[in-house]
Amino acid sequence: MNNPLLEMSDLPPFDLIRAEHVEPALDAVLEDARAIIETLTQSEQTHDWDTLMAPLESIQDALSQVWSPVSQMNAVVSSDSLRAAYNACLPKLTEYHTELGQNEALYRAVRQVADSVDALDEAQRAVLKHALRDFHLSGVDLPQDKKQRYKTVLQELSALQSKFQDNVLDATGAWRKHLTDPDALAGLPESAMSAARQQAEREGLDGWLLTLDFPCYSPVMSYAEDPELRREMYEAFVTRASELGPDAGRHDNTELMERILSLRHEAAQLLGFDNYAERSLATKMAADPAQVLAFLDDLAIRSRPQAQREFGELTEFAAQLGGVDRLNAWDVSYYAEKLRLHRYDISQEALRPYFPENRVVPGLFSVVERLYGVTIKPRTGVAVWHPDVRFYDVLDGDGAVRAHCYLDLYARAHKRGGAWMADFRGRRKLVGGSQTPVAYITCNFTPPVGDRPALFTHDEVVTLFHEFGHGLHHMLTRVDRLEVSGINGVEWDAVELPSQFMENWCWEREALDLLSGHAQTGEPIPDALYQRMINAKHFQSGMQMVRQLEFALLDFRLHAEYEPESGAGVMDIWSQVRDRVAVVPTAAFNRFPNAFTHIFSGGYAAGYYSYKWAEVLSADAFSRFEEDGIFNPDTGRAFLDEVLAVGGARKAMDSFVAFRGRAPSIEPLLRHSGIAVQAA
Repeated sequence: MNNPLLEMSDLPPFDLIRAEHVEPALDAVLEDARAIIETLTQSEQTHDWDTLMAPLESIQDALSQVWSPVSQMNAVVSSDSLRAAYNACLPKLTEYHTELGQNEALYRAVRQVADSVDALDEAQRAVLKHALRDFHLSGVDLPQDKKQRYKTVLQELSALQSKFQDNVLDATGAWRKHLTDPDALAGLPESAMSAARQQAEREGLDGWLLTLDFPCYSPVMSYAEDPELRREMYEAFVTRASELGPDAGRHDNTELMERILSLRHEAAQLLGFDNYAERSLATKMAADPAQVLAFLDDLAIRSRPQAQREFGELTEFAAQLGGVDRLNAWDVSYYAEKLRLHRYDISQEALRPYFPENRVVPGLFSVVERLYGVTIKPRTGVAVWHPDVRFYDVLDGDGAVRAHCYLDLYARAHKRGGAWMADFRGRRKLVGGSQTPVAYITCNFTPPVGDRPALFTHDEVVTLFHEFGHGLHHMLTRVDRLEVSGINGVEWDAVELPSQFMENWCWEREALDLLSGHAQTGEPIPDALYQRMINAKHFQSGMQMVRQLEFALLDFRLHAEYEPESGAGVMDIWSQVRDRVAVVPTAAFNRFPNAFTHIFSGGYAAGYYSYKWAEVLSADAFSRFEEDGIFNPDTGRAFLDEVLAVGGARKAMDSFVAFRGRAPSIEPLLRHSGIAVQAA
C-alpha cells in the first residue's frame, strides 16, 4: 500500500497518516538502518567523519522523521487504533536503540573517528563525546548475559511508561459531571460557564458539562462557591489512575510505579551506578546526587519560612471571610483567589479580556522579532492533525526561511494534558545547505467559545511563552550537526533555561503592550490594573516555590533511595518530603504520584529538579536584560549567539558564562520570586 510516512518530500502529511501506516513504516526504516549499519561495520576500513558519522546521522534523521509524527499524533489526537499501533512499535524502537548502543563494532569505529587527528569542529567533537558516553550508558561494555538483561529491562520499561501515560489520559477522560442547575455553578466566571456549556452541546447535552481537563478543573477549584462541588472535583482529579476515587482501580498506576522504579534501579546497577539518580546525572550539569539535594534543601530553607507565613495569612483570611476553622485541600485555591482579589483587586479572570488570542500570538511573535531579528509568518495549505492547528514560517532578517513550527493551543478530548515542545526534525548539514528545523508547540488552553477569539489567562500566556522558548532553542540553532543542534545534546538540567527565560517578558510593560489589548475595545491594560498585576506577581510565591520543591525532592529521592528489598515506598517518601517542605494540607486520599507523568513517562526521571536549576540560570540571564533594556538588540543578539544558536555543541555552563560573563547566582531567582535574599 502507499504509505504517507515513507513518501514525505518535506512536511508530514498529517491528513493522510492512519494507524495502519505506522508499523509498516517503522519496520521499513529500521530495516534500512540495520542494513546500512551492517555495511558500515563489516570491514576494518579506516573511518572518518564523512564515511561513518554522516551516514549515522542520516539514519537517525530518517527514523526521527517517520516516528515523530506518529508520536505527536498519539499525544494530540489519540485513538484506540493509533494507540495500539504506537504501543506495538515501542518494543521495536527500544530493541533497535539498545542494539545500536551495544554494537561493539560500531563503538570501535566511532572511537576510531574520535581518536583521529583529522580536524574536527567544536560540534563534531561534542557529537563524538556524547556518542561514546551513550555507548557506555547503553551497556556496550557489559558481558553478553548482562547485555541481554539490560535490553529486556529497557523493553519492559518502554511498555510500562507508555501504559502509565495511557492510564492518566484515560482516567482524566473518564470523569464527567453533567449539571443542569446554574446555581450549582455559582461563582464560576462567564468564560468557564460558556466553555462548560459548549462542552455539553458538543456531546448533545443540555446545561453544563465539567471535565478534569485543566481549563475546566482550575476555574472550578478557584471560583466555585459550592465546597461539595470543589471537593468532588478535587477528589476525582487527585485520585486519577489510582486505587481510590470515583474510578477506583480502573486505570491504577500503583503497581506500574513500583515496577518502573525497580527496573530503572536494575538498569542503573547493571551499568555500574548505585542508583538511577546517579545514572540520570550522567547527562546533566549536576556532579552528583549530593549536589542536587543540597541545592533543593538550600532553596527549601530559604523559602519555607515565607511559605509558612503566606499559608498562615490565608488560613486567617478564610476564617474571617467564611468562618472556616480548617482549610481543606479543595478550599485552598478558592480562598487564595479571594485573598488575591481582596489584597490586590485583581484576578486571572479580570485579566483574561486583555489577552485575546489574536493579540497574544502576534504579540509573542513581535517580542521574538525584536529580540532576535526574525519574522514569524502564518502559512495556510499545510496538512495538520486537527483543524485548530496552525503552521508558521520563521524567517531571517533577509527573508530566508530559518525554521517552521506547528501551534496547537486548545484543550480537547483525546489530547494529552499539559504543554510541551517536540520536534519533527532538526538542523543538519546537507549538500548545498542546511536542513530546516521544524517544531511542534502544544498547549491545553481554554478554547474559543462561538465565533469569539479565545481569551487566555495570564498564566496561559506565560505557558505559551515558556513552550515557545523551547521552540526557539530548537529553531534558531546555527549548529549543523544533528545530535547537538537545537535542544539536542543539551544537558537536561539546562534545557529549561530558554523556556523559563522567555516567561519574563510576560511581566514587562513594554512587552505587554505588544501582546495584549482588550478583546472588545483593543485598549491596552490600564496602568492601574497593570500595577495591581505587578503588585500581585509575588502573591504566595513562597508557597509556589515549596510546591515545586516538593515535586523535585519526591522525584529525586524515589530514584536515589530505591531498595529492591523494601520496594519504592512511593507514598511513604512523599509523606516524608511533605513533612519537610510542604505547608498546604493534602487529603488522605490524594494520590498525586499516580499521575506524575513528568517522571514516570515524560523524561524527567530524577530530573524534575531541572526546573528549579534552570530558573536560577534564566533569572540570572534575564537580569542582564534588566540592566541593558529588555529589548536591547545587542543583548538579544548575545543571548541568541551564545545560548540559543549553539545548542548542545558546548557545555551549558560555558554557554551561560559566555553570555553572562560569570557563573550563575541564585539571588536573581529569589528576587524574581519575591523571596527575601538571606543566608541559608
